[in-house]
Amino acid sequence: MLGVSKRIEELRFSEIRKFIPYSDEAKAKGIHVHHLNIGQPDIKTPEEFVNAIKNFDDKIIKYENSQGNKDLINAFVKYYKSINIDLDKEDVYVTNGGSEGILYALLTICDAGDSVIVPEPYYTNYNTMARMAGVEIISFRTYREDGFRIKNKEEILNSIKDNTKAIMITNPSNPTGVVYTKEEIRMISDIAKEKDLFIISDEVYREFVYDGLEFTSFMDMKDILDRVIIIDSISKRYSACGARIGALICKNRKVTENFMKMCQARLSVSSLDQIGAANLINVPKSYIEEVRIEYEKRRNILYEGLCDIPGVHCEKPSGAFYIIAKLPVDNSDEFTKWMLTDFQYNNKTVMVTPAEGFYTTEGLGRDEVRLSYCINSEDLKEAMIILKKALEEYNK
Repeated sequence: MLGVSKRIEELRFSEIRKFIPYSDEAKAKGIHVHHLNIGQPDIKTPEEFVNAIKNFDDKIIKYENSQGNKDLINAFVKYYKSINIDLDKEDVYVTNGGSEGILYALLTICDAGDSVIVPEPYYTNYNTMARMAGVEIISFRTYREDGFRIKNKEEILNSIKDNTKAIMITNPSNPTGVVYTKEEIRMISDIAKEKDLFIISDEVYREFVYDGLEFTSFMDMKDILDRVIIIDSISKRYSACGARIGALICKNRKVTENFMKMCQARLSVSSLDQIGAANLINVPKSYIEEVRIEYEKRRNILYEGLCDIPGVHCEKPSGAFYIIAKLPVDNSDEFTKWMLTDFQYNNKTVMVTPAEGFYTTEGLGRDEVRLSYCINSEDLKEAMIILKKALEEYNK
């Protein structure tokens, strides 16, 4: 009998997208859905991206170099120079979004059966990427009450096994919004040195840091540069998620030389999107600062709105554009589905992401959701009114 592989059967549907069929059904009934489930910015993509593609006048859209468009690689080098990180062109490999970079990084440094450790909760798609690579995710706990900070070195050390190859981390964090301090980055770096591990650092949200805090990259830790693999992307920084342009950045030549094997196997990243992305280096810094200020404003609205709902508990995030919130429900999966199938307030409802899929530990996150503040301020305010009404009705 024809069938599919055990590998694919073991993969889960995206926790972030699995309720889309229900939201589509709600929309088909004329119900407006406020999407707080996904990190899709509503900020206008800079014109520099589209203009570069419009000005493309070659007669043929050719394959690009497997490493990436030279202008785009130079743009990444220039961008990193602007944040005091010195790169060589050989350090940068363009990928199909940050997601491909994560998968290829795992395939490059891990064998099937190896493990990587992550702070819990973590970006749910890491689990899918790891399973695709035959790699086990082992988590160590962080706690909402502590602001999801990484405090316990011993707990991290205890999660490391003989087959552990890397520590994987998002900074600022998706889904918690925590921005790790220089001291936390230093502690993780020291553990990587002590235990001979790589660090895969997903830093796609680095521009979105609030409350006057400073961002520290693992590339700032000069004594571990041979261990650091940075995942980057234009998706969030320039509101260009659909362009699917990311980068893997690493100074370890053994890693990059072998990474190139997979880059060549998939031939190249979209030539036109790379042309557009290369021109984003010409976007004024004021664009990013204005976007950062806008997200900080939205963060405040969402956080204050959640705090006004009885039974909801959350910590104020300091970066990215997500909040993890504990709701007065037993099962956030069921509640999320119910809001889309059986509830509306003034012909409107809200879509969130259940948080259980952001955890490895059984049972954690069942009463939590992740909310994104990528929609405009007025819609966020309305979404909080709707969520409050939904919880009142659900708990009658």
